[in-house]
Amino acid sequence: MSAGLVPLASTSQIERTPSREDGIPEELEADLRAYGCKLIHQAGILLKQKQVAVATAQILYQRFWYVTSMKQFGIGDVGMGALYLASKLEECPLRMRDLINVYDLLLQQTTHQLSSPAGKGVFKYSPMSYFGNTFYDIKDALVVAEMQILKRLGFNVYVVLPYGTLINYLRVLGLTSHKEACARAWGYLNDAHQTPVYALYAVPTIVSAAIFLSCRHLDISLPSTPPNCWWDLFDAPWEDVWSVCGYVMRLYRDRSPEDRLRVVGMLNKKDVRKWLEENPGACMPEMAITS
Repeated sequence: MSAGLVPLASTSQIERTPSREDGIPEELEADLRAYGCKLIHQAGILLKQKQVAVATAQILYQRFWYVTSMKQFGIGDVGMGALYLASKLEECPLRMRDLINVYDLLLQQTTHQLSSPAGKGVFKYSPMSYFGNTFYDIKDALVVAEMQILKRLGFNVYVVLPYGTLINYLRVLGLTSHKEACARAWGYLNDAHQTPVYALYAVPTIVSAAIFLSCRHLDISLPSTPPNCWWDLFDAPWEDVWSVCGYVMRLYRDRSPEDRLRVVGMLNKKDVRKWLEENPGACMPEMAITS
């Protein structure tokens, strides 16, 4: 898996992420990654950020967890720092106050969901005091998160987004006139930001997987019999394309209300540490198999 121009996770980082080294199960880590990216997406919409900035933030967020454990930094703080940093990189900078207010709104909504999981009661946002401790605590966490992302990624924040590549591939395959196929493929690329695939595979592979899923769900026939497989045009190995499809489709699986509440209740490092203390052997079977 050659990194090329884009920094990709090493084999050792993929097999044993820092979070798994600290006892967080692989399934839970994937759910926390996805939820952190969802918060970034929701905040980006409320802040009317460019899609490229939101996508860049999600990719930086995913890379961060290959060098740092969720036991050390909260997914909410890191997501906020990633979006703040990405807004600078894409030349659409955010006001720190606006970002903090939006994340405070999202976190209050999460708290409301935890207190009334059945959806009872109407959510009412309570703005924080401009001069209160809460604002300055979140501001400090934001500054620290941005600094740690830069530091732990070695200031390598170069990101290649897949959208231009998708358009070119759709033209080559003659699918640009099929609006639903184009829309579905674009949607799969966006959903893939909730998975770590942009830190694991090259963009041609991810784009090929999005097109494959789109065509499969719409029953669009493309040459798929060796040696005339359409993904070979883009140097995308079939095993990697299939793996990316698995990451994306995992997002759509049914989850119990308990699993959802567990994830939204682990936004900060204190919640993660508390969960690890209450479940000391959660990752032991996986560690035994790996070793």
